[in-house]
Amino acid sequence: MDLVKSMLASASGMKAQGSRMRVIAENLANAHSMGRSPEEDPYRRKTLTFRNVLNREQGVELVKVGKIRTDKSEFGLRYNPGHPAADERGYVRMPNVNSIIEMNDMREAQRSYEANIRAVEAAKRMLMNTVDLLR
Repeated sequence: MDLVKSMLASASGMKAQGSRMRVIAENLANAHSMGRSPEEDPYRRKTLTFRNVLNREQGVELVKVGKIRTDKSEFGLRYNPGHPAADERGYVRMPNVNSIIEMNDMREAQRSYEANIRAVEAAKRMLMNTVDLLR
């Protein structure tokens, strides 16, 4: 039944967005994680991709997490000569995490998750109405 397929697709979207929120939470938790020495890199922001996977048994395309990668963008610099990770000029490399971008990504993931919940609930109501009609 197509309603079951829509529920499966929405459930896979919820799972993928949940994974996205976990990656964003990790980025936010490490937004100030610097190295312990000038040679050690600070935390690198992680990103993830989505991919479509055909579930041949059910005949429905599902959303899955593709790869979780590290963002190769440049680190920021902050002048802090007393820090153990400061270079000879007194600068410490900061993680390449922008909290504003992460919060916007989190909001987008949350809204997508909620939209998938509403789609599952709507399909469930339609299935229940169909069962009631058949009684």
